[in-house]
Amino acid sequence: MNLLNLLLLSSLLTIALLYWKGSQRYAGWLGVMAYAIQLGILVALWDQMPIEASFSFTVLDNALFWEMTGLGWFFAIITVGAALFSSWFTAGEWGAKQKDMRLQHVALAINVSAMLILLSSGDFLSLFIGWELVSWASYLIMTHPGGKAADAAFRYLIYAMSGAMAILTGIVLIYVQVGSLDYTAFWNAIPNLSTSVLWALVLLLGGGFLVKMAIMPFHLWQADAYAETPGANAAFVSAIAARMGLFALALILLKPVGIERLVDMAIPFTFLDARSLLIWLAALTSIIPTYIALQQSDARLLLAWHGVGQGGLMLLGILIATPMGVAGGLMHVFNYATYQAALFLAVTAVLYRTGTTDLDRLGGLIVRMPLTYVALLMGIIGLAGLPPMNGFVSKWLIYKALLEAEMPLLLVAVSISTLGTILSVYKLIHNIFLGQLRKEHYEIKEAPWTMTVPMLALASIGFITGAMPGLALDLVDKAQVALGYAALPHHIGGIIWKNGGLNMLLVTGIFFYGVGIGAIIYFLGNRRFITHQWDNYAGGHFLSADIPYNYTHNFYPGVMRVIGPWFRGSIVHLEQGLTNLTQVLAGAFHSFYRVSYTPLYMLVVTVLALAWMV
Repeated sequence: MNLLNLLLLSSLLTIALLYWKGSQRYAGWLGVMAYAIQLGILVALWDQMPIEASFSFTVLDNALFWEMTGLGWFFAIITVGAALFSSWFTAGEWGAKQKDMRLQHVALAINVSAMLILLSSGDFLSLFIGWELVSWASYLIMTHPGGKAADAAFRYLIYAMSGAMAILTGIVLIYVQVGSLDYTAFWNAIPNLSTSVLWALVLLLGGGFLVKMAIMPFHLWQADAYAETPGANAAFVSAIAARMGLFALALILLKPVGIERLVDMAIPFTFLDARSLLIWLAALTSIIPTYIALQQSDARLLLAWHGVGQGGLMLLGILIATPMGVAGGLMHVFNYATYQAALFLAVTAVLYRTGTTDLDRLGGLIVRMPLTYVALLMGIIGLAGLPPMNGFVSKWLIYKALLEAEMPLLLVAVSISTLGTILSVYKLIHNIFLGQLRKEHYEIKEAPWTMTVPMLALASIGFITGAMPGLALDLVDKAQVALGYAALPHHIGGIIWKNGGLNMLLVTGIFFYGVGIGAIIYFLGNRRFITHQWDNYAGGHFLSADIPYNYTHNFYPGVMRVIGPWFRGSIVHLEQGLTNLTQVLAGAFHSFYRVSYTPLYMLVVTVLALAWMV
């Protein structure tokens, strides 16, 4: 049987199975097995791409079909893998404590199926169908708990509908100009399209795809929506959902032929062209949301804001448009999915045991939840881009590509982003696990093994692909070649490059050598002694349990004094203005559709549509 047919069919059967058995205690394990089967099918596709599904349709004399290429396959591997770990996390005690897990299981399965349909789209019409399915599936997975989650999801829906209308308009323009909805026909026609048409496509398609990616200024919806998504499903949407926009943007506009035209599209009276505009939007997205994350006092919101910033870094890497830059951007998609999912699962485990993710109400949990601490520690090392985790490798590739492309200002921007990331992830681990254990948490226990194993497995993948990045780069090669770029020369330990490569086996060896020396000194030295955290004093007073000394609130007052006024001024006012505008427009549309003349409006729209078709 055609393997792509089998993959799509298995994803649809997973929805049916989980709807049928979703209320059972073992439903999570059914999901794990179903996603494992889908992952196995994707692995079997390794050397069979591109592969076209055996079914197709004809719409307005245009073929509507599905085809899996190396680019879609790369994102599909991450999608199904993230679903597997999220389902695994909810299969045990977490799911047993929820009132009804059926909707959570089904919502996750629907999201996976919608993303696979999008990632295997073979033309613009199937792309739009997949895009809309993903948007509505994301709305379902975000909104079903109600309350704050529903409010955040509705905000997302407004953005998604606006982006979808822009994309649909762009597709209609392509059909008018090219006479076909086939990808290849469009790519072949790009060199011959006028600059004005290309600008319209960049604004329509690029704007629509950037909404899904939450690239500034379309970033306001993502953090709240992802932070309020319930349970481990938040780990899934944070790991991969927004990357559907990056997939579509790379597929349509960021192939070499598209990049060449973007460079030629100069913006009058500026030093920018269309590619430079996108690059600087990506760079600003990697910086500003990162420092917004620094100011958060909720762990899930902090991680969700980092998701916005990391998306900017991925887009920046691909826009460099060199083999190393593209490899860095694509590898960062994979790396981010591993450590972000591990971080969200770890924070969800803390929520399960303590009932809160408020960083001002936690502390000292390392003595009660040491395995969760290890998972979160490995995750923040990856997020910060430090060795030996995989986040270091993809950021190194992007830094190196920026140097070789002679883009020093962008290199400075990325470095500023990394500094903010390091500061905020230290705040995250300090306020949850270090310092003083609160009285109300004296008796809590480590999270159950069904939660600790998947988060530690994800963290281990981050370490393994950090020490041996060639494993991840083998996956990246498939996507990179499908985009039209040469594969990056590499070996299992790193990158082979003419003016300086990277061998992470050596870096990791040196790292553990230093850790080993420190461990020997610590364990074999005769100056070591262990004290209880209350056997201490400060300012002439003994510290007891009733004296709070772990400083959490307003964690970086010096930094906040520097950046706070700027954020409270222009950025916050801009965001509030856009939010108010969205609410006004939403109210206007709501009134428009609720008035008694709705049939008349529909008649006018229908007549105009028929006139246009004639």
